[in-house]
Amino acid sequence: MNQRLLTLTAGLAGLLAVAATGRADTGAEGDWKLVWSDEFNQPDGSLPDPAKWSFETGGNGWGNNEMEFYTARTNNARIEDGKLVIEARQESFGGKSLTSARLLTRGKWSWTYGRIEARIKIPFGQGIWPAFWMMGTNVESAGWPGCGEIDIMENIGKEPDKVHGTVHGPGYSGSHGIGGPFTLPGGGALSQDFHVYGIEWETNRINWYVDGQTYFSFTPDRMPAHGKWAFDQAKFVLLNLAVGGGWPGYPDATTTFPQRMEVDYVRVYQKLPSTVKAAAVAPTQAGIGN
Repeated sequence: MNQRLLTLTAGLAGLLAVAATGRADTGAEGDWKLVWSDEFNQPDGSLPDPAKWSFETGGNGWGNNEMEFYTARTNNARIEDGKLVIEARQESFGGKSLTSARLLTRGKWSWTYGRIEARIKIPFGQGIWPAFWMMGTNVESAGWPGCGEIDIMENIGKEPDKVHGTVHGPGYSGSHGIGGPFTLPGGGALSQDFHVYGIEWETNRINWYVDGQTYFSFTPDRMPAHGKWAFDQAKFVLLNLAVGGGWPGYPDATTTFPQRMEVDYVRVYQKLPSTVKAAAVAPTQAGIGN
């Protein structure tokens, strides 16, 4: 896309966002401009916009011993009432007894730095594992965790009032990932309402927030001595709803299906002035667990 057109389009989108939300796009250290979003305003029953999202499919456990088979069907991912619905269903498909969906912007859109947020109503139940996260576009060359992974929001159903923000990189991956939890003030379950989950990612710092409240910050001095900073190159966005795995555990008699992860919007902002722009990247394929 012509850069001038991209800039003008982003500026108009920013003005529309302010009008819609009543909130100016400002950060603690400067102004933010909306450079990309999906408001999921397509017709009910349609698949997500293919210019923005693709699907990873299969039932290989995704490095986490997950139970579901990810599909690209509207049964598992569709637009409803201006929202993206990712639905985990109990049904036979691809040799598995559960299905769900895993969406990503890889090969279409990626960003280096910015404020990346989504308004999400998470599902609930033992063994249910929704996630909103980012992965480095250099995953093919650097591998995982060398490409860097930023988990903006993860919830495991046995913790209904808590979400986690985590990073994975060389020397601090898997169970050694570095992160922190957010607990809903006053108790209650996060699945009862929509909440805004996001990060502000700048040079040498990533801050996590829920509904505007910052709860964790990651800087190079928090890495182990042998760790390597992996957060200075472009990353793409993923949304998925997993079932089962070593961390959340597995569904039990209390778990009900279907379970729905509802996404009202995904928005990406960048600081002004900024030379960092949204970048289209060459399509590739990978299956790295979150």
